[in-house]
Amino acid sequence: MGQRAVRSRRTLFEREGELAAADEALNELTGLREDGTEASERPRGALLAFAGRAGIGKTTLLAEVRRRAAAQGCTVLSARGGDQEQGVAFHVARQLLQPQLAGIAEAELRAQLGSWYAIVGPALGLCAPSEGAPPDQQGLRDGLDWVLTHLAVQRAPMVLVLDDAHWADPESLSWLAAFAPRVEELPLRLAVAYRPDELPDHAEAFRSLPGRAGQRPLDLEPLSAAAVAGLVREDLGTQADDVFCRECWAVTAGNPFEAVELTAKVRDRGLVPTEEGAHLLRDLAAAVKGSGLIARLERLGASTVRFAWACAVLGTEIPPTLAAAVAGLGSEEAADAADALRGARILAGADTLEFVHPLIATAVYRAIPGAVRVALHGQAAWCVINEGLGPSAAARHLMETHPEGDNWVVQQLRAAARETQRAGAPDAARRYLARALREPPPLKERAAVLHELGCAS
Repeated sequence: MGQRAVRSRRTLFEREGELAAADEALNELTGLREDGTEASERPRGALLAFAGRAGIGKTTLLAEVRRRAAAQGCTVLSARGGDQEQGVAFHVARQLLQPQLAGIAEAELRAQLGSWYAIVGPALGLCAPSEGAPPDQQGLRDGLDWVLTHLAVQRAPMVLVLDDAHWADPESLSWLAAFAPRVEELPLRLAVAYRPDELPDHAEAFRSLPGRAGQRPLDLEPLSAAAVAGLVREDLGTQADDVFCRECWAVTAGNPFEAVELTAKVRDRGLVPTEEGAHLLRDLAAAVKGSGLIARLERLGASTVRFAWACAVLGTEIPPTLAAAVAGLGSEEAADAADALRGARILAGADTLEFVHPLIATAVYRAIPGAVRVALHGQAAWCVINEGLGPSAAARHLMETHPEGDNWVVQQLRAAARETQRAGAPDAARRYLARALREPPPLKERAAVLHELGCAS
């Protein structure tokens, strides 16, 4: 834990401009001048957008923004889009707002939300959807606007941080894109990070958001040779010579994530960071990503590989017991696998597991053989239901399975569609019901599924 804490506070090389923009925004938000004295004008929030390719340091930068915001007394709301959770309606909205409201007693929450309780409660996972017609889409967005506005005023100053926005679910992303222009009028700062080349089709409103807010996204560039040398010497000591440091820069192309992982590999191998060992860096760098990463994973053993596969299928915030069930491992075997993956810097965490970096999660997921991946999603759906997490949590896994005429799959998808539609996400409900039709349902139930699909449409 201590080692991770030290690493999380590593120097952010060549990000002075981005940090200065963040400080300016936070000072404006909290009403402070650069000298620390209070400003006379009313503080206002705005948008701060960091853009760049994978591994360029967006997550580390946002972590520093969160730290500085908390140090200035701001309430911080955080969320992250997930590659495996893109189809889960309101996944990001729940990460942002649920922690602020979930601890409140139901009676108090009803009083606080008033007439919005039955509208936004199901979308945020705060209460079960009620019977009857689903909420109006605009009404639901208005309700989410009201909740966030209320929290921003009540717990000001506030900073909302969204990482990996390119993987945010459509419902949350469209809501935030519509809400963002209002941030200027609130004691709220919105900080987002995303990969521009991976924004999906449904993110057009988000793509144009920085321009509409009167700002340009801050594009993160690869590190220079001098910055990589500074990073290497910070990790490995001043004995790292110029030739070694320059080769580190050459084999990583200035990618901060790859440079950090490379220095960790050098440290693990006990390699002396001098010119004599520089020729080994290219092979070490290859082990950090892609096929090299998978080869490193496979050397950890079959049980550990299967546990990693299960985690990749489950996505983010992974309960170890659920990952063990999906992988088909006993508790001790799963604990050993988790320890091995933490030691290899593939997984992190204890009570819940996360991949050290989304690049690693993507590489592991894509390395799963196709038939095995489908089977693991099927197993995950069954385990999620068995754990009492409900059909909506299982639906995203069932969407990845092949149709086999299984009526259990049909019933779970129909139940998920009902929950999702009543929560205000008809597009997700339509996807679930269309998949249920492909299963297909028993002939006597086909008309009912078609009717439900028509209602969702």
